[in-house]
Amino acid sequence: MRVPKKILALFTMLLVLTGCGTVRTLEPEKGKVAISFNNKKSYCQSIPRIYSGTAHNFCQLYGEPTRSGHNTAMDFSFWASDTLLCAVTDTLVLPYTVIRQIQDGALQVEH
Repeated sequence: MRVPKKILALFTMLLVLTGCGTVRTLEPEKGKVAISFNNKKSYCQSIPRIYSGTAHNFCQLYGEPTRSGHNTAMDFSFWASDTLLCAVTDTLVLPYTVIRQIQDGALQVEH
């Protein structure tokens, strides 16, 4: 059985976006979001709702150092491509996030 390319592309996009910070920060429980990278907590205290997925990804880098003091190139390339996709998704949901930022303010980061 042959799977149409459009369905395969849609499935791939859905799979990629589930890991995107935008999806995690659109409607977090109680206005708080947990941010970690390689099981290391972030030093960020809060992130804005506007471009929250991109801010989420940058806060992943601003955290406890790894034991070796560096991350692998594979980690960075995944982070960079995920951040690019999050920026696109953040732009698409901008009308919603601007209203939520005005009404509810920034998201608090759980520690």
